[in-house]
Amino acid sequence: MKRGLLALSPIVVLLVAYLAMSLASGDFYRISISVAFVVAAVYAVVVMRNISRSLQERVSVFSEGASDKNIMYMIWIFVLAGIFAATAKAMGAVDATVHFTLRFVPTEFLPAGIFVAACFVSLSIGTSVGTIVALTPVVTGLAAQLGADTAQMVAIVVGGAFFGDNLSFISDTTIAATMTQGCNMRDKFRTNLLIVLPAALLSLGLYLFLGLSGAGDVDVATTAEWYKAIPYILVLVCAIAGMNVLIVLVVGIVATAIIGLASGSLSGVLFFEAADDGIISMCELIVITLMAGGLMNMVKQSGGFQYITALITRRISGKRGAEAAIAGLTILADMCTANNTIAIITMGPIARDLSLRYGVSPRKSASIMDTASCFAQGIIPYGAQLLMASGLAGVSPIEIIPHLYYPMAIGVMVVLSIVFQFPRIRD
Repeated sequence: MKRGLLALSPIVVLLVAYLAMSLASGDFYRISISVAFVVAAVYAVVVMRNISRSLQERVSVFSEGASDKNIMYMIWIFVLAGIFAATAKAMGAVDATVHFTLRFVPTEFLPAGIFVAACFVSLSIGTSVGTIVALTPVVTGLAAQLGADTAQMVAIVVGGAFFGDNLSFISDTTIAATMTQGCNMRDKFRTNLLIVLPAALLSLGLYLFLGLSGAGDVDVATTAEWYKAIPYILVLVCAIAGMNVLIVLVVGIVATAIIGLASGSLSGVLFFEAADDGIISMCELIVITLMAGGLMNMVKQSGGFQYITALITRRISGKRGAEAAIAGLTILADMCTANNTIAIITMGPIARDLSLRYGVSPRKSASIMDTASCFAQGIIPYGAQLLMASGLAGVSPIEIIPHLYYPMAIGVMVVLSIVFQFPRIRD
Protein backbone atom coordinates (compact mmCIF):
# COMPACT_ATOMS: atom_id res chain seq x y z
CA MET A 1 0.00 0.00 0.00
CA LYS A 2 2.67 2.49 1.07
CA ARG A 3 4.93 1.54 -1.84
CA GLY A 4 2.09 2.00 -4.31
CA LEU A 5 1.24 5.42 -2.94
CA LEU A 6 4.89 6.43 -3.05
CA ALA A 7 5.09 5.32 -6.68
CA LEU A 8 2.15 7.55 -7.60
CA SER A 9 3.29 10.50 -5.47
CA PRO A 10 5.15 12.34 -8.32
CA ILE A 11 1.84 12.73 -10.14
CA VAL A 12 0.27 14.13 -6.97
CA VAL A 13 3.21 16.52 -6.53
CA LEU A 14 2.84 17.65 -10.16
CA LEU A 15 -0.87 18.44 -9.80
CA VAL A 16 -0.55 20.02 -6.35
CA ALA A 17 2.43 22.16 -7.43
CA TYR A 18 0.61 23.46 -10.50
CA LEU A 19 -2.59 24.12 -8.56
CA ALA A 20 -0.76 25.84 -5.70
CA MET A 21 1.27 28.10 -7.99
CA SER A 22 -1.79 29.00 -10.04
CA LEU A 23 -3.86 29.83 -6.96
CA ALA A 24 -1.00 31.86 -5.46
CA SER A 25 -0.65 33.89 -8.65
CA GLY A 26 -4.43 34.28 -8.97
CA ASP A 27 -4.29 33.28 -12.62
CA PHE A 28 -4.21 29.75 -14.07
CA TYR A 29 -2.67 31.11 -17.27
CA ARG A 30 0.21 32.91 -15.57
CA ILE A 31 2.29 29.98 -14.35
CA SER A 32 3.55 27.47 -16.89
CA ILE A 33 2.96 23.80 -16.18
CA SER A 34 6.62 23.23 -17.12
CA VAL A 35 7.62 24.63 -13.69
CA ALA A 36 5.35 22.12 -11.98
CA PHE A 37 6.91 19.32 -14.03
CA VAL A 38 10.39 20.40 -12.92
CA VAL A 39 9.28 20.41 -9.27
CA ALA A 40 7.75 16.94 -9.63
CA ALA A 41 10.83 15.65 -11.48
CA VAL A 42 13.22 16.87 -8.79
CA TYR A 43 10.96 15.33 -6.15
CA ALA A 44 10.90 11.98 -7.95
CA VAL A 45 14.67 11.80 -8.44
CA VAL A 46 15.45 12.79 -4.84
CA VAL A 47 12.72 10.91 -2.94
CA MET A 48 11.95 7.69 -4.86
CA ARG A 49 14.67 5.49 -3.41
CA ASN A 50 12.57 2.37 -3.98
CA ILE A 51 13.85 2.43 -7.57
CA SER A 52 17.50 2.57 -6.51
CA ARG A 53 19.60 3.71 -3.57
CA SER A 54 21.90 5.52 -5.98
CA LEU A 55 20.98 9.04 -7.03
CA GLN A 56 22.85 8.55 -10.30
CA GLU A 57 20.81 5.45 -11.14
CA ARG A 58 17.55 7.27 -10.40
CA VAL A 59 18.63 10.06 -12.74
CA SER A 60 19.40 7.39 -15.35
CA VAL A 61 15.88 5.94 -15.03
CA PHE A 62 14.44 9.43 -15.49
CA SER A 63 16.71 10.04 -18.48
CA GLU A 64 15.70 6.77 -20.12
CA GLY A 65 12.07 7.86 -20.03
CA ALA A 66 12.86 11.34 -21.31
CA SER A 67 14.91 9.94 -24.20
CA ASP A 68 12.32 7.35 -25.24
CA LYS A 69 12.03 7.11 -29.03
CA ASN A 70 8.41 8.28 -28.96
CA ILE A 71 9.43 11.36 -26.96
CA MET A 72 12.25 12.12 -29.40
CA TYR A 73 9.89 11.69 -32.33
CA MET A 74 7.47 14.22 -30.83
CA ILE A 75 10.33 16.68 -30.33
CA TRP A 76 11.28 16.35 -34.01
CA ILE A 77 7.69 17.22 -34.87
CA PHE A 78 7.64 20.15 -32.46
CA VAL A 79 10.82 21.68 -33.89
CA LEU A 80 9.86 21.28 -37.56
CA ALA A 81 6.30 22.43 -36.90
CA GLY A 82 7.59 25.56 -35.21
CA ILE A 83 9.87 26.35 -38.13
CA PHE A 84 7.14 25.77 -40.70
CA ALA A 85 4.52 27.82 -38.86
CA ALA A 86 6.87 30.77 -38.25
CA THR A 87 8.44 30.90 -41.73
CA ALA A 88 5.10 30.49 -43.52
CA LYS A 89 3.61 33.28 -41.43
CA ALA A 90 6.59 35.56 -42.10
CA MET A 91 6.24 34.88 -45.83
CA GLY A 92 2.54 35.87 -45.77
CA ALA A 93 1.00 32.42 -46.21
CA VAL A 94 -1.51 32.89 -43.40
CA ASP A 95 -2.99 36.09 -44.82
CA ALA A 96 -3.13 34.64 -48.33
CA THR A 97 -4.90 31.50 -47.09
CA VAL A 98 -7.35 33.52 -45.02
CA HIS A 99 -8.33 35.70 -47.98
CA PHE A 100 -8.61 32.71 -50.29
CA THR A 101 -10.81 30.80 -47.82
CA LEU A 102 -13.09 33.68 -46.97
CA ARG A 103 -13.73 34.35 -50.63
CA PHE A 104 -15.39 30.94 -51.10
CA VAL A 105 -16.72 29.82 -47.70
CA PRO A 106 -19.59 31.72 -46.04
CA THR A 107 -18.65 32.83 -42.54
CA GLU A 108 -21.65 31.16 -40.91
CA PHE A 109 -20.56 27.74 -42.20
CA LEU A 110 -16.88 28.04 -41.27
CA PRO A 111 -17.02 26.11 -37.93
CA ALA A 112 -18.79 23.13 -39.49
CA GLY A 113 -16.56 23.29 -42.58
CA ILE A 114 -13.40 23.34 -40.47
CA PHE A 115 -14.61 20.37 -38.42
CA VAL A 116 -15.38 18.30 -41.53
CA ALA A 117 -12.01 19.23 -43.03
CA ALA A 118 -10.17 18.25 -39.84
CA CYS A 119 -12.06 14.93 -39.68
CA PHE A 120 -11.23 14.17 -43.32
CA VAL A 121 -7.56 15.09 -43.06
CA SER A 122 -7.01 13.18 -39.81
CA LEU A 123 -8.79 10.12 -41.17
CA SER A 124 -6.55 10.27 -44.25
CA ILE A 125 -3.21 10.79 -42.50
CA GLY A 126 -3.92 8.92 -39.26
CA THR A 127 -2.34 11.46 -36.96
CA SER A 128 -3.98 14.11 -34.83
CA VAL A 129 -0.72 16.03 -34.41
CA GLY A 130 -0.18 16.19 -38.18
CA THR A 131 -3.72 17.48 -38.68
CA ILE A 132 -3.26 20.12 -36.00
CA VAL A 133 0.06 21.21 -37.52
CA ALA A 134 -1.50 21.57 -40.96
CA LEU A 135 -4.71 23.36 -40.02
CA THR A 136 -4.06 25.39 -36.86
CA PRO A 137 -2.06 28.22 -38.50
CA VAL A 138 -4.78 28.68 -41.13
CA VAL A 139 -7.60 28.59 -38.58
CA THR A 140 -5.75 31.01 -36.31
CA GLY A 141 -5.46 33.44 -39.19
CA LEU A 142 -9.16 33.07 -39.93
CA ALA A 143 -10.03 33.79 -36.32
CA ALA A 144 -7.90 36.95 -36.32
CA GLN A 145 -9.45 38.15 -39.58
CA LEU A 146 -12.99 37.46 -38.35
CA GLY A 147 -12.50 38.80 -34.85
CA ALA A 148 -13.66 35.40 -33.59
CA ASP A 149 -12.60 33.47 -30.52
CA THR A 150 -9.26 31.86 -31.42
CA ALA A 151 -9.59 29.17 -28.74
CA GLN A 152 -12.99 28.14 -30.12
CA MET A 153 -11.69 27.90 -33.68
CA VAL A 154 -8.61 25.92 -32.65
CA ALA A 155 -10.78 23.56 -30.57
CA ILE A 156 -12.71 22.66 -33.73
CA VAL A 157 -9.47 21.52 -35.38
CA VAL A 158 -8.38 19.56 -32.30
CA GLY A 159 -11.74 17.81 -32.09
CA GLY A 160 -11.73 16.85 -35.75
CA ALA A 161 -8.12 15.70 -35.45
CA PHE A 162 -9.11 13.08 -32.88
CA PHE A 163 -11.77 11.69 -35.21
CA GLY A 164 -9.11 10.28 -37.52
CA ASP A 165 -6.69 9.49 -34.72
CA ASN A 166 -9.38 7.19 -33.35
CA LEU A 167 -10.54 5.61 -36.62
CA SER A 168 -7.84 5.76 -39.30
CA PHE A 169 -6.36 2.48 -40.51
CA ILE A 170 -2.89 4.02 -40.41
CA SER A 171 -3.25 5.65 -36.97
CA ASP A 172 -0.73 4.36 -34.43
CA THR A 173 -3.48 4.14 -31.81
CA THR A 174 -5.58 1.93 -34.09
CA ILE A 175 -2.59 -0.27 -34.85
CA ALA A 176 -1.69 -0.56 -31.15
CA ALA A 177 -5.29 -1.29 -30.10
CA THR A 178 -5.91 -3.97 -32.71
CA MET A 179 -2.54 -5.66 -32.19
CA THR A 180 -2.83 -5.82 -28.40
CA GLN A 181 -6.43 -7.06 -28.51
CA GLY A 182 -6.03 -9.53 -31.35
CA CYS A 183 -8.62 -8.25 -33.85
CA ASN A 184 -8.38 -6.96 -37.42
CA MET A 185 -8.64 -3.29 -38.28
CA ARG A 186 -11.75 -3.57 -40.43
CA ASP A 187 -13.79 -5.13 -37.60
CA LYS A 188 -12.46 -2.60 -35.12
CA PHE A 189 -13.28 0.27 -37.52
CA ARG A 190 -16.89 -0.86 -37.92
CA THR A 191 -17.41 -1.29 -34.19
CA ASN A 192 -15.60 1.93 -33.32
CA LEU A 193 -17.52 3.93 -35.93
CA LEU A 194 -20.85 2.91 -34.39
CA ILE A 195 -19.65 4.27 -31.05
CA VAL A 196 -18.23 7.62 -32.21
CA LEU A 197 -20.36 8.52 -35.25
CA PRO A 198 -23.21 9.90 -33.07
CA ALA A 199 -20.63 12.08 -31.30
CA ALA A 200 -19.31 13.39 -34.63
CA LEU A 201 -22.82 14.17 -35.91
CA LEU A 202 -23.74 15.88 -32.64
CA SER A 203 -20.58 18.00 -32.76
CA LEU A 204 -21.24 18.94 -36.38
CA GLY A 205 -24.79 19.95 -35.47
CA LEU A 206 -23.52 22.11 -32.62
CA TYR A 207 -21.06 23.89 -34.90
CA LEU A 208 -23.82 24.55 -37.43
CA PHE A 209 -26.16 25.84 -34.73
CA LEU A 210 -23.78 27.87 -32.58
CA GLY A 211 -21.74 29.51 -35.32
CA LEU A 212 -18.81 31.74 -34.33
CA SER A 213 -18.80 33.74 -31.11
CA GLY A 214 -17.65 37.28 -31.63
CA ALA A 215 -17.36 37.01 -35.40
CA GLY A 216 -17.73 40.19 -37.36
CA ASP A 217 -17.69 41.33 -40.97
CA VAL A 218 -14.57 40.71 -42.99
CA ASP A 219 -13.06 42.76 -45.78
CA VAL A 220 -11.71 40.24 -48.25
CA ALA A 221 -8.85 41.42 -50.38
CA THR A 222 -9.51 40.93 -54.07
CA THR A 223 -5.81 40.90 -54.97
CA ALA A 224 -4.57 38.38 -52.40
CA GLU A 225 -1.35 36.67 -53.45
CA TRP A 226 -2.83 33.19 -53.68
CA TYR A 227 0.50 31.49 -54.45
CA LYS A 228 1.64 32.20 -50.90
CA ALA A 229 -0.91 29.63 -49.73
CA ILE A 230 0.88 26.88 -51.69
CA PRO A 231 2.95 25.66 -48.68
CA TYR A 232 -0.25 24.93 -46.74
CA ILE A 233 -1.82 23.24 -49.76
CA LEU A 234 1.29 21.12 -50.24
CA VAL A 235 1.28 20.11 -46.60
CA LEU A 236 -2.37 19.08 -46.79
CA VAL A 237 -1.91 17.15 -50.04
CA CYS A 238 1.20 15.35 -48.80
CA ALA A 239 -0.48 14.54 -45.50
CA ILE A 240 -3.58 13.17 -47.22
CA ALA A 241 -1.30 11.10 -49.48
CA GLY A 242 -0.07 9.37 -46.35
CA MET A 243 3.45 10.81 -46.14
CA ASN A 244 5.25 10.77 -42.81
CA VAL A 245 4.50 13.93 -40.83
CA LEU A 246 8.22 14.78 -40.60
CA ILE A 247 8.59 14.64 -44.38
CA VAL A 248 5.40 16.66 -44.76
CA LEU A 249 6.82 19.41 -42.57
CA VAL A 250 10.13 19.44 -44.44
CA VAL A 251 8.24 19.77 -47.73
CA GLY A 252 6.31 22.70 -46.29
CA ILE A 253 9.47 24.42 -45.04
CA VAL A 254 11.27 23.99 -48.39
CA ALA A 255 8.24 25.25 -50.31
CA THR A 256 8.00 28.28 -48.03
CA ALA A 257 11.68 29.10 -48.56
CA ILE A 258 11.44 28.78 -52.35
CA ILE A 259 8.26 30.86 -52.70
CA GLY A 260 9.36 33.44 -50.14
CA LEU A 261 12.76 33.97 -51.77
CA ALA A 262 11.39 33.92 -55.31
CA SER A 263 8.63 36.46 -54.56
CA GLY A 264 10.83 38.71 -52.47
CA SER A 265 8.62 38.19 -49.41
CA LEU A 266 11.56 36.73 -47.53
CA SER A 267 15.30 37.21 -47.66
CA GLY A 268 17.70 34.52 -46.55
CA VAL A 269 18.31 36.32 -43.28
CA LEU A 270 14.60 36.84 -42.59
CA PHE A 271 13.89 33.18 -43.32
CA PHE A 272 16.45 31.98 -40.78
CA GLU A 273 15.31 34.57 -38.24
CA ALA A 274 11.74 33.33 -38.59
CA ALA A 275 12.95 29.70 -38.30
CA ASP A 276 14.80 30.63 -35.12
CA ASP A 277 11.64 32.26 -33.71
CA GLY A 278 9.71 29.10 -34.55
CA ILE A 279 12.15 26.85 -32.72
CA ILE A 280 12.17 29.15 -29.68
CA SER A 281 8.36 29.14 -29.60
CA MET A 282 8.46 25.35 -29.12
CA CYS A 283 11.08 25.28 -26.34
CA GLU A 284 8.51 25.10 -23.54
CA LEU A 285 6.71 22.23 -25.24
CA ILE A 286 10.00 20.36 -25.57
CA VAL A 287 10.82 20.84 -21.88
CA ILE A 288 7.35 19.61 -20.86
CA THR A 289 7.61 16.60 -23.16
CA LEU A 290 11.02 15.60 -21.80
CA MET A 291 9.97 16.07 -18.19
CA ALA A 292 6.73 14.13 -18.71
CA GLY A 293 8.54 11.22 -20.35
CA GLY A 294 11.09 10.99 -17.55
CA LEU A 295 8.57 11.42 -14.76
CA MET A 296 6.21 8.75 -16.05
CA ASN A 297 9.07 6.30 -16.46
CA MET A 298 9.89 6.85 -12.78
CA VAL A 299 6.27 6.11 -11.88
CA LYS A 300 6.25 3.01 -14.07
CA GLN A 301 9.57 1.61 -12.81
CA SER A 302 8.56 2.12 -9.18
CA GLY A 303 5.39 0.07 -9.65
CA GLY A 304 2.84 2.88 -9.85
CA PHE A 305 1.02 1.46 -12.86
CA GLN A 306 0.87 -2.05 -11.39
CA TYR A 307 -0.50 -0.70 -8.11
CA ILE A 308 -3.31 1.31 -9.64
CA THR A 309 -4.16 -1.57 -12.00
CA ALA A 310 -4.55 -3.99 -9.11
CA LEU A 311 -6.62 -1.43 -7.23
CA ILE A 312 -9.08 -0.89 -10.09
CA THR A 313 -9.50 -4.52 -11.11
CA ARG A 314 -10.05 -5.87 -7.58
CA ARG A 315 -13.85 -5.81 -7.70
CA ILE A 316 -14.74 -6.49 -11.32
CA SER A 317 -17.80 -8.64 -11.96
CA GLY A 318 -19.27 -9.25 -15.41
CA LYS A 319 -18.79 -7.83 -18.88
CA ARG A 320 -19.81 -4.26 -18.02
CA GLY A 321 -17.35 -4.15 -15.15
CA ALA A 322 -14.57 -5.47 -17.38
CA GLU A 323 -15.30 -2.90 -20.09
CA ALA A 324 -15.44 -0.12 -17.52
CA ALA A 325 -12.09 -1.25 -16.10
CA ILE A 326 -10.55 -1.30 -19.59
CA ALA A 327 -11.76 2.24 -20.23
CA GLY A 328 -10.72 3.48 -16.79
CA LEU A 329 -7.24 1.96 -16.96
CA THR A 330 -6.66 3.39 -20.43
CA ILE A 331 -7.76 6.86 -19.35
CA LEU A 332 -5.58 6.68 -16.26
CA ALA A 333 -2.54 5.55 -18.26
CA ASP A 334 -3.10 8.34 -20.77
CA MET A 335 -3.36 10.95 -18.03
CA CYS A 336 -0.08 9.63 -16.60
CA THR A 337 1.82 9.31 -19.88
CA ALA A 338 0.15 12.11 -21.90
CA ASN A 339 0.37 9.81 -24.94
CA ASN A 340 -2.60 7.78 -26.14
CA THR A 341 -0.50 5.25 -28.04
CA ILE A 342 1.74 4.57 -25.04
CA ALA A 343 -1.37 4.29 -22.85
CA ILE A 344 -2.82 1.62 -25.13
CA ILE A 345 0.44 -0.30 -25.36
CA THR A 346 0.91 -0.13 -21.58
CA MET A 347 -2.58 -1.33 -20.69
CA GLY A 348 -3.14 -3.54 -23.75
CA PRO A 349 -2.08 -6.84 -22.16
CA ILE A 350 -4.23 -6.18 -19.07
CA ALA A 351 -7.22 -5.27 -21.25
CA ARG A 352 -6.71 -8.43 -23.33
CA ASP A 353 -6.69 -10.56 -20.19
CA LEU A 354 -9.86 -8.90 -18.91
CA SER A 355 -11.63 -9.31 -22.26
CA LEU A 356 -10.81 -13.02 -22.38
CA ARG A 357 -11.79 -13.57 -18.74
CA TYR A 358 -15.15 -11.77 -18.96
CA GLY A 359 -16.17 -12.46 -22.56
CA VAL A 360 -15.60 -8.98 -24.04
CA SER A 361 -15.23 -9.03 -27.82
CA PRO A 362 -11.69 -8.14 -28.94
CA ARG A 363 -13.04 -5.53 -31.36
CA LYS A 364 -15.10 -3.95 -28.58
CA SER A 365 -12.12 -3.96 -26.24
CA ALA A 366 -9.92 -2.37 -28.93
CA SER A 367 -12.59 0.24 -29.68
CA ILE A 368 -13.01 1.13 -26.01
CA MET A 369 -9.26 1.49 -25.51
CA ASP A 370 -8.79 3.63 -28.60
CA THR A 371 -11.79 5.87 -27.96
CA ALA A 372 -11.12 6.24 -24.23
CA SER A 373 -7.49 7.17 -24.89
CA CYS A 374 -8.54 9.79 -27.46
CA PHE A 375 -11.05 11.21 -24.98
CA ALA A 376 -8.39 11.55 -22.27
CA GLN A 377 -5.75 12.85 -24.64
CA GLY A 378 -8.21 15.39 -25.99
CA ILE A 379 -8.93 17.04 -22.64
CA ILE A 380 -5.64 16.96 -20.72
CA PRO A 381 -3.92 20.37 -21.03
CA TYR A 382 -0.44 18.83 -21.12
CA GLY A 383 -1.08 16.41 -24.01
CA ALA A 384 0.92 16.85 -27.22
CA GLN A 385 -2.15 17.79 -29.26
CA LEU A 386 -3.34 20.61 -27.02
CA LEU A 387 0.21 21.82 -26.40
CA MET A 388 0.89 21.90 -30.13
CA ALA A 389 -2.39 23.65 -30.89
CA SER A 390 -1.92 26.20 -28.12
CA GLY A 391 1.69 26.83 -29.13
CA LEU A 392 0.81 27.42 -32.78
CA ALA A 393 -2.23 29.57 -31.92
CA GLY A 394 -0.73 31.49 -29.01
CA VAL A 395 -3.52 30.63 -26.56
CA SER A 396 -3.57 28.62 -23.33
CA PRO A 397 -4.63 24.94 -23.48
CA ILE A 398 -7.05 25.73 -20.65
CA GLU A 399 -8.84 28.20 -22.94
CA ILE A 400 -9.28 25.54 -25.63
CA ILE A 401 -10.68 22.76 -23.42
CA PRO A 402 -14.23 24.17 -22.86
CA HIS A 403 -14.81 24.18 -26.64
CA LEU A 404 -13.71 20.56 -27.23
CA TYR A 405 -17.17 19.19 -27.97
CA TYR A 406 -16.09 16.11 -29.91
CA PRO A 407 -13.58 14.67 -27.38
CA MET A 408 -16.12 15.22 -24.61
CA ALA A 409 -18.87 13.62 -26.69
CA ILE A 410 -16.85 10.47 -27.42
CA GLY A 411 -16.19 10.16 -23.68
CA VAL A 412 -19.95 10.13 -23.11
CA MET A 413 -20.42 7.60 -25.93
CA VAL A 414 -17.88 5.22 -24.36
CA VAL A 415 -19.87 5.29 -21.13
CA LEU A 416 -23.17 4.73 -22.96
CA SER A 417 -21.71 1.87 -25.02
CA ILE A 418 -20.66 0.15 -21.79
CA VAL A 419 -23.89 0.76 -19.88
CA PHE A 420 -26.22 -0.20 -22.74
CA GLN A 421 -23.86 -2.78 -24.28
CA PHE A 422 -23.80 -1.52 -27.85
CA PRO A 423 -22.97 -2.17 -30.58
CA ARG A 424 -24.11 -5.79 -30.49
CA ILE A 425 -21.22 -7.95 -31.68
CA ARG A 426 -21.01 -11.53 -32.87
CA ASP A 427 -17.42 -12.76 -33.14
